[in-house]
Amino acid sequence: MYIQDLIQWREFDDAHLRFYRAIGVDMICLDIRAMHRVDPSMDLRDGRDSTGFLEAAKAKVESHGMALYSLFMAGWDEITLGMDDRDEKIEAWCQMLRCIGAAGIPALGYNFKPMGNFRTTSAIGRGGAKYSTFNYHEFSLNRPEPHEPPVTEDEMWEHMDYFLKRVIPVAEECGVRMALHPDDPPIPEPLAGVAQIVSSLDQYRRIFDLAPGKSNGMLFCQGCVTEMGVDVYEAIREMATKEKIVFVHFRNVRGALPVFQEVFLDEGDIDMRRAMEIYRDAGFNGPFMMDHTPGLPQTEWAGQAFAVGYIRGLIQAVYR
Repeated sequence: MYIQDLIQWREFDDAHLRFYRAIGVDMICLDIRAMHRVDPSMDLRDGRDSTGFLEAAKAKVESHGMALYSLFMAGWDEITLGMDDRDEKIEAWCQMLRCIGAAGIPALGYNFKPMGNFRTTSAIGRGGAKYSTFNYHEFSLNRPEPHEPPVTEDEMWEHMDYFLKRVIPVAEECGVRMALHPDDPPIPEPLAGVAQIVSSLDQYRRIFDLAPGKSNGMLFCQGCVTEMGVDVYEAIREMATKEKIVFVHFRNVRGALPVFQEVFLDEGDIDMRRAMEIYRDAGFNGPFMMDHTPGLPQTEWAGQAFAVGYIRGLIQAVYR
């Protein structure tokens, strides 16, 4: 059973890797969403061969005693919004998958939410920690500028269908599992002019049916699924039994929509031990990873260390 953690490209250095290894992380998810903003020559949307770069990144992680298990990439606007050049960008995505497979990296996390995440004023928790918060009423009073033109639910489903039917067969050939993250917050309506279609378990079931295969999986964000208002334990059991979970954002929340807070692992509404026992019984062996840990005023790394230690303790207790 493994623990994975996320490293932003701008933090992909020896100091951060040593820290993650020291606190017991086994695997790294390298977030390459903003890589091209740091270095425009590294924009994978142009369809370049990135095999050498990915092999070097993998070797760098392995030199610190960990494995590069996954990458994370946002769904590109040209694809998610169905722009004129989406075929070119879908081919570039397929090239990225081929390079990931050639480098021996098992998974690619991604999202399909062109307007990003939405949050409201942070709540303050124990010790002055900031809890990422969403309050639908507060959000409705100050909505962001909507996308123009609006994108309907039917249009978003067409974009998803067009994308998956072209990339999942390539992912299958390359041995790469694609892990789709939910909308955040998971509200199946247009929050900024674009319909959200990864906001419910029924939508996930439809997505899996569009392109059946092992490579069409989900990043099971335990917080987002809880926020949907469903029975999170039954959701874990269903998706793990169907072998649809590629990796888990093992986090806790307080409340569900229309108001929720992302809190420390030991103080939310989810019984974290019970959740891990269900993953175990359904045959899921990780990796588990923290996500959106509360921000501590003293240091940015303390929350990560707390979360990883908590997860390691549960793994030792549950998977023994």
